[in-house]
Amino acid sequence: MVVDRQRQSPSSRLGASHGGGRPRADMVAPMEVAASSQPPATTDADTVAIGLFADEQAPADLPDAVLELISSGEAKAAPKALAVAHAEGRRWILVGLGPRGEFDHERARVAAAAAAERARELSTRVLCWRAPLPEPAIAAALVEGTLLRDYRYERNKSKRDDEDEPKALQELIVTSEQAAQNAIAAAALVTVAVNGARDLQNRPANDLTPTALGEHALALASELEGLSATVEGREQIVARGMGAFAAVAQGSEQEPALITLRYEPPSGQLGGPLLAFVGKAVTFDSGGISLKPGSKMAEMKFDMSGGAAVIQAVGAIARLRLPVRLLAVVGATENLPSGRSVKPGDVVVAANGRTIEVNNTDAEGRLVLADCLSHACAEGAEQIVDLATLTGAVIVALGSTYAGLMSNDDELAERIAAAGQRSGEIVWRLPLHAEYDELIKGRYADLDNAPEARKAGTIVGGAFLSNFVGEVPWAHLDIAGSAWDLDRPYVGKGASGYGVRLLVELARSYAA
Repeated sequence: MVVDRQRQSPSSRLGASHGGGRPRADMVAPMEVAASSQPPATTDADTVAIGLFADEQAPADLPDAVLELISSGEAKAAPKALAVAHAEGRRWILVGLGPRGEFDHERARVAAAAAAERARELSTRVLCWRAPLPEPAIAAALVEGTLLRDYRYERNKSKRDDEDEPKALQELIVTSEQAAQNAIAAAALVTVAVNGARDLQNRPANDLTPTALGEHALALASELEGLSATVEGREQIVARGMGAFAAVAQGSEQEPALITLRYEPPSGQLGGPLLAFVGKAVTFDSGGISLKPGSKMAEMKFDMSGGAAVIQAVGAIARLRLPVRLLAVVGATENLPSGRSVKPGDVVVAANGRTIEVNNTDAEGRLVLADCLSHACAEGAEQIVDLATLTGAVIVALGSTYAGLMSNDDELAERIAAAGQRSGEIVWRLPLHAEYDELIKGRYADLDNAPEARKAGTIVGGAFLSNFVGEVPWAHLDIAGSAWDLDRPYVGKGASGYGVRLLVELARSYAA
């Protein structure tokens, strides 16, 4: 199977998804997002959100009833504290922001999420936020927090959870003293892409097969200018010499998919280095012959989260028309036990000729990524970033706060860390030392995919992958702790879409 799809017609629709995949007749319409430089009272919002800083006077232009709520102490400035007043025919939500000196983009997202949830409880249709600081980036963060918190996944429900609850927001307006229209529009677009990744993650594995993920990438390419996509199946993967990827896929009856996306910026714009994003997309991971415990195995539908983030980030970059040249490679497959499955002790040959002892079939993600990284290099990638739910060890080390970062290039690592700070998807760099290479040496082949010594599990995964990028600057992001159940106020249980905002922000850094 080889399918190639390029853009046929542009799409400019912008909105926040309230349900994944194919639309149903009863689905809530996407939220509209607008920017304004006018006071909130001049908008058609039925609810206005106002932030309160600690130890500061409230804005003098608020209605008397709102000022009384503040002076009485009922409205507090502590982070996430909420109070509601009614004045001038509107509801006013007072949101605590904490000290001004500690307020940043992340606190803006958290405050916006708190306000969005309260607004939903109040059956708000149009919410207006008055940006508490004039920077466009703060206005953008309010958009992100609102849209991420308002997300619902209801694709597989015959009756929506909220049919007897207040309806979702229809419109968000952000007013700011500075011109923030571009920042607000871009934030809405990127957040739609994040929620699109969450839709893909939340779909069950019998729905989101590798073929279905490939179809999603092809459909995306058909909509967007400058974006093309190719999907190759089992025969082509084998023909390319991708023995590691093929070994993982051979246990499932589902056709695997090697998804390759290319984005070329509009003519006349600077191209820069060919930046490559590589994503692991194991649409269900049972562990193969090295079967996982049954408890919480259902969560292994999320093992395609890196691939989902890569595809949706590429779509957002194309919609933003960023002046960067981009290659994306996603390896999609299931990892299941069967009479055809790769076995512990088998030796496979990767596309770059390296031989690998497969001593644990549940360390399959690095096998898929090995061939995808080699493919990206063969396609001319000049800098590579891969995302994968690779190891449980990263959760032990970093929890859900940081993704683990490993890299063979200091400048690239620093660029990614800076993009993480700006996007709120933060990373923590772990070392790649020559001594770790000793741990992955094979007894019967070049490399061992799962060394017996239970040391530095996350770093060992990165050290393994470093064998498939040659001299190309490369970074590996282990997102196993942050891809789902992130438990931040704006992204709670379920899929988080982690990586989309970071990758878009990284691409922006090359476009600057």
